[in-house]
Amino acid sequence: MLRHIVMWSFHDQAEGADKAANIEKAKQALMSFKALVPGIRGFEVGTAQPGLDCTADLVLNMLLDDAQTLSVYQQHPEHAAIKPFMKAVVRQRQCMDFEV
Repeated sequence: MLRHIVMWSFHDQAEGADKAANIEKAKQALMSFKALVPGIRGFEVGTAQPGLDCTADLVLNMLLDDAQTLSVYQQHPEHAAIKPFMKAVVRQRQCMDFEV
């Protein structure tokens, strides 16, 4: 099994919208990927909670069968379609993949 975690910090303004709107748009897009490919065993998307000291605005936490499943997910046309938006609205991205 492979754990795939991605955290994003967003620009205050981008693509004609504020941070909150862009976070919500990204969250909804990511949630639509929950069953995008076979082999996704766990899928969570979370946003920073007000009043808590957070280092990121949005997080994706996935559990997948293996690295091949992750590759298929990352190359899927629906996943690829969100990349230009994310590059425009995100100021920092961090990712970690590890075997569980």
